[in-house]
Amino acid sequence: MKAKLVLWVEEYFYAPKPFQKFLSFLLIPLSWIYCFVMWSRYKLANAEDLGIEVVSVGNLHVGGSGKTPFVIALAQNQRNIAIILRGYGRESQGMIVVKHAGEILCDVAQSGDEAMIYAQKLPFATVIVSEDRKKAIHHAKELGLCRVILDDGYSKHMIKKKDILLSINTSNQHCLPAGAFRERLWKGKQAYIAHEDTDFFRHVTLQDATPRMVLVTAIARPQRLDKYLPEVVGKYYFEDHHSFTKEELETILKEQHATSLLVTLKDYVKIEQFGLPVSLLDLDITLSNEVINFVAFE
Repeated sequence: MKAKLVLWVEEYFYAPKPFQKFLSFLLIPLSWIYCFVMWSRYKLANAEDLGIEVVSVGNLHVGGSGKTPFVIALAQNQRNIAIILRGYGRESQGMIVVKHAGEILCDVAQSGDEAMIYAQKLPFATVIVSEDRKKAIHHAKELGLCRVILDDGYSKHMIKKKDILLSINTSNQHCLPAGAFRERLWKGKQAYIAHEDTDFFRHVTLQDATPRMVLVTAIARPQRLDKYLPEVVGKYYFEDHHSFTKEELETILKEQHATSLLVTLKDYVKIEQFGLPVSLLDLDITLSNEVINFVAFE
């Protein structure tokens, strides 16, 4: 039921049907209020220089945009760097160092799925999850690191940083709740707007393919996978950051007479310990020279 509601909301924001368009129209006055509150929050914030290079990768909309592989591409060859994120979907609270000095220090339940991807894919990076991003940045400095990438940090206007925003195409240009915008690119706020196939390029590889694969995924806007999919016997969409159980995955395999579960890396880090047959749809990103020059880590 929850997954169906999430998918309905994503459809409402990005591919609305007539009733959803009408509902969006009715909610426009609330969007004006919301947008004014967020603008006021931005205007009242004073960006503090925390004495460390900070780059944020985010987007203005709710829902997935490919931030995780983008951050991986930025940090791939960097040393003395920390990846800091909130850690959505984790079963823990507070600040947790997920990885440091090449050692993963907790499990995926404590870190959250995205943080564990960073921990596994980035050999040199320190990964920290924290609701308080400033606290995490100060801790990164204490660990001797000299640069930080914030995953989804545009709204942290109290931190001096460079902002990269991943562009998402949508005909609905309203703020929440009438549209998908969490914030605007406010006047006076500088950011690099990165466009797919101009500023970054996606590359998808299929690993361990089997004859009858069933897609099982818990990412935002899962329909964006469609253009990369091989032939599958079924598709199962769960809410973003869903924690899978072995029993529900075994049931899907049995229902579809499938020979493997086709998953993204975000799903894989949560199910690898189950010992089930898995095929991986792995996504990598190549960045343009313009993006690399904008970041210009020293």
